[in-house]
Amino acid sequence: MGHGSESKLFNGSEKDISLSSSKLTKKESLKVQKKNYREEKKRATKELLSTITDPSVIVMADWLKIRGTLKSWTKLWCVLKPGVLLVYKTPKNGQWVGTVLLNACELIERPSKKDGFCFKLFHPLEQSIWAIKGPKGEAVGSITQPLPSSYLIIRAASESDGRCWMDALELALKCSSLLKRTMIREGKEHDLNSSADSTHVSLYGLLRANNLHSGENLPLNDSEIERHQFKDQDMYSDKSDKENDHDHEESDNDGLGKSEESDSDTSERQDDSYIDPEPIDIKETTYLEQSHEELGEAGEAAQTEVVSEENKSLIWTLLKQVRPGMDLSKVVLPTFILEPRSFLDKLSDYYYHADFLSEAALEENAYNRMKKVVKWYLSGFYKKPKGLKKPYNPILGETFRCMWIHPRTNSKTFYIAEQVSHHPPISAFYVSNRKDGFCLSGSILAKSKFYGNSLSAILDGEGRLTFLNRGEDYVMTMPYAHCKGILYGTMTLELGGTVNITCEKTGYSATIEFKLKPFLGNNDSVNQISGKIKLGKEVLAILEGHWDSEVTISDKKTDVSETFWNPTSDIKQRRLPRYTVKFEEQDDFESEKLWQQVTRAINNKDQTEATQEKYVLEEAQRKSAKERKLKGEEWTCKLFDQDSVTGEWHYKYADTRPWDPLNDMIQFEKDGTIQTKVRHRTPMVSVPKIKRKPASQKKGECGFSSPEPDNQDSSGSEAQLLKHNTRIRKKGTDLGELQSAIESIKETQEDIKRDIMALRNRVTSNSPPVDYHFLQFKHYVFILLVVLLQLIINFLFK
Repeated sequence: MGHGSESKLFNGSEKDISLSSSKLTKKESLKVQKKNYREEKKRATKELLSTITDPSVIVMADWLKIRGTLKSWTKLWCVLKPGVLLVYKTPKNGQWVGTVLLNACELIERPSKKDGFCFKLFHPLEQSIWAIKGPKGEAVGSITQPLPSSYLIIRAASESDGRCWMDALELALKCSSLLKRTMIREGKEHDLNSSADSTHVSLYGLLRANNLHSGENLPLNDSEIERHQFKDQDMYSDKSDKENDHDHEESDNDGLGKSEESDSDTSERQDDSYIDPEPIDIKETTYLEQSHEELGEAGEAAQTEVVSEENKSLIWTLLKQVRPGMDLSKVVLPTFILEPRSFLDKLSDYYYHADFLSEAALEENAYNRMKKVVKWYLSGFYKKPKGLKKPYNPILGETFRCMWIHPRTNSKTFYIAEQVSHHPPISAFYVSNRKDGFCLSGSILAKSKFYGNSLSAILDGEGRLTFLNRGEDYVMTMPYAHCKGILYGTMTLELGGTVNITCEKTGYSATIEFKLKPFLGNNDSVNQISGKIKLGKEVLAILEGHWDSEVTISDKKTDVSETFWNPTSDIKQRRLPRYTVKFEEQDDFESEKLWQQVTRAINNKDQTEATQEKYVLEEAQRKSAKERKLKGEEWTCKLFDQDSVTGEWHYKYADTRPWDPLNDMIQFEKDGTIQTKVRHRTPMVSVPKIKRKPASQKKGECGFSSPEPDNQDSSGSEAQLLKHNTRIRKKGTDLGELQSAIESIKETQEDIKRDIMALRNRVTSNSPPVDYHFLQFKHYVFILLVVLLQLIINFLFK
């Protein structure tokens, strides 16, 4: 009995030991799970907060009016980021008012009697759309009038601004789904907002708390999904677990340092995972850095030309063909005055300092933004050839491509130009850097006028600079080139005329006058400019200096003068390197390949061969034009289309969407088409008349965003496409009604005009008889009186 009891006691002790060991193993496993859970929450928090707090990750930012619960409007600074709309009192002090969680919202246009454009953000189930903490952990926002909890009614200053905001909000809603990548587990999403670990309450958790069901997730490969998997159950399943956790709290805290170190590593891996896990080879144009570049020197010496006796005879022969006031566009110029490059290439000189535009796109102050635009504009003039040189007149259909790499932002500025008309000679161009937030477009009509001893090359047209994140357009003109001393004196080239840079949205404008050298002027009066920067009619600053050297700016309010722009040797060294298309990949009608024989002859100083090769090209162009005329064919441009209403030329593949750092990967160019490689296909934000090419990639694959004309854009979800099409149809209906109303008014005006003419004719036809009879009666009375007077006189003198 004793032995049995001892045996029984031994067996019981063995069972207790095994249970204790099992319980210890379970606790250790739970401890590891809790540690991984905290690390994953930290990593997710760090990932999202870096996006929220990064000032460069902004879809759009501007002042908007928001209606409060008391039905009064408050002007607030709104910053749109992927998935959230941050509302501040002012843009500078960062007085946070609230954060709207866009992934829980629907967006709809709202009719309004007042000026501007109204739209509404609302939760379809009337739940709160606000986050409970700010981007910097603020618990209480700045004091404003009370705002609704489940919706926001927002008013933009104009319809164009409102449409731009609606498109941007839809884009931000689309991008918000990309933030769910860390919450994927076996294809299902789970909620973490029930965690009792209040020290890690993050904006990411708030976003997840209000997230609706959505099937759009960022594609991950197997290893990445395995790395992101973690236990997502509540931390404490019952009270015993909670009590056990308190027992091991101290040991957990001991490993906190290691946890933080591990969190840093996880975060770095996560940053790397933003790169496409399965890269797709991009078929893009090969660009090579430009080997030789001629900048020229400042002053008049670099703009004069000493003409040899042989060339003087060519000039006299040329002058016999022209007369004062004649347009020289059809006159064949001698090759000794030609600069060995095309006019399409010459127009690209303005973008060696395109990094100024990158800075301007990030500038929050509208006045400083205008100053940076003016500074960029002036930076395009100091690059000039030595002597008096004129670039080639482009052949119809000629194209030119180049690009600049921005080392600071790791972006590219692409330049595309095409000669779209020969008579009159019109050159169209398009410049794009979506990552840095700007694009330019425009067309130039080149005209020449002969005045006897001088001639002027007039660049008629305008360029339009657009900041994509702000919806601002800066319209600018160009000066003319003036050459004097053709018959006598020294041949000198100068710039003249007044140019304007205007931004209708902000009200800021700049006027710059390029002054010709006076007859009795000294060397300091060469290449002079003067200008003003204005807000409306108020002059804010004065510009003075020389367009090829230093320009100073004087503030009107403070009377402080400082250097505004000066192309020093240091500035010239920091200019962006230009890259041109590899010669073997160029099309036959690209500038370098098209003019290669002429350029070679000019560089070899063989004017005879240069003239002959130039004649071959021009004669081929004339022959091609005659053949098209006989066949009744019209010339079709390769890269640009002309607006039938405004007459403006537009790049066929223009993409004016704000850059989305979570979706857009890289911008590239192939065969004249500027495209963007994207992770997910998203709706194109552009003018409705520009249609897009449907992407052929499957959902979840990396694709290319390359808009094409005359094709419907099918990138994006069906719901967003339906909204977009509905909005376009509504615009079309409104335009149709407006057109019919205008026609009705015109018809009414014509009817009134006919009635007035009929009434005038009736009055005119009736008036002469009355006047005639009236005048005859007066005449009779007068004659009768004269006869009576004569009779009386005769009677008296008898």
